Amino acid sequence: QVQLVESGGGLVQAGGSLRLSCAASGRTFSSYDMGWFRQAPGKEREFVAAIRSGGSTHYADSVKGRFTISRDNAKNTVYLQMNSLKPEDTAVYYCATPAKPVFLLRLARLYDYWGQGTQVTVSS
Repeated sequence: QVQLVESGGGLVQAGGSLRLSCAASGRTFSSYDMGWFRQAPGKEREFVAAIRSGGSTHYADSVKGRFTISRDNAKNTVYLQMNSLKPEDTAVYYCATPAKPVFLLRLARLYDYWGQGTQVTVSS
């Protein structure tokens, strides 16, 4: 059974940084794509970033240049480094992975396994 556990959220001032981690278990981590999504109160869950098993990365326009996704296959962990944080980045951040390779990494409905989420709050 695939399990994803996020950590690293918290409260930070605008302009600050946080690094989120997502520890995966239950299957061969290196073989699967990984994604980060977020959901703010009253809004739909939205794509943030994804990294393919081969290492290529994809970002939402709203975070490009500020956020960096990476993976450490030896530690079965994916990271999201968030710099220059803005109040509009406030949300619950979720780690997710599909059961098989997907073409459209930005579509939340294509992901089968989700973590419990970690809260990120950016104060102005």
